[in-house]
Amino acid sequence: MPLSTRHVGLPCPEFKEWSAVFLAVLDAADPDPARVTAASLAAAPGERAGFRAVATLLIVHHTPSPHCQALFEAVVSGATAPEIEGVRVERRAALAATASDVLAADACLLGTPANLGYMSGALKHFFDQIYYPCLDATRGRPFGYYVHGGNDVTGAVRAIETVTTGLGWRRAAEPVTVTGEPDRGDLEACWELGAAIAAGLMA
Repeated sequence: MPLSTRHVGLPCPEFKEWSAVFLAVLDAADPDPARVTAASLAAAPGERAGFRAVATLLIVHHTPSPHCQALFEAVVSGATAPEIEGVRVERRAALAATASDVLAADACLLGTPANLGYMSGALKHFFDQIYYPCLDATRGRPFGYYVHGGNDVTGAVRAIETVTTGLGWRRAAEPVTVTGEPDRGDLEACWELGAAIAAGLMA
């Protein structure tokens, strides 16, 4: 007998949203649970079988300095502005973010310092662990990024562009690059970056 919502209980309220998504997939045009694939579950949450969930923006950052912290806070402020509705913002340190976090998100916003002509080791670690698990399921996902450097960010920008191109992600806003101490214009640019990526997820 095909599994449907009539046969599944929801004893854990904290799993209500994801249970609803899963059941919506199972009750779609082809209700055979054997046909539910990893790709269908990894699709953008708001697009699964017509189910309209709150969209999720995942901010993955490495923030080892006061300058990086100021940029990060500006990005978060923009992404969580009162005008942004229907978007949940999740923040993860680059060393803590997982492939599951990426698969559950609708867009990613990345932040890193430029270290020795490259992205930070923490952001590289993030990409190393999520690359193959997310390669097929997240093609076309919108993303943005900001980079802070002492005097040059060219290598870090090139590295991020190379990896995200390989993943098939779609840059949804111009990157913000900052050298030295961030000024008011830099912070405003980061605020606008966060707001633009989040606004792009609004229904």
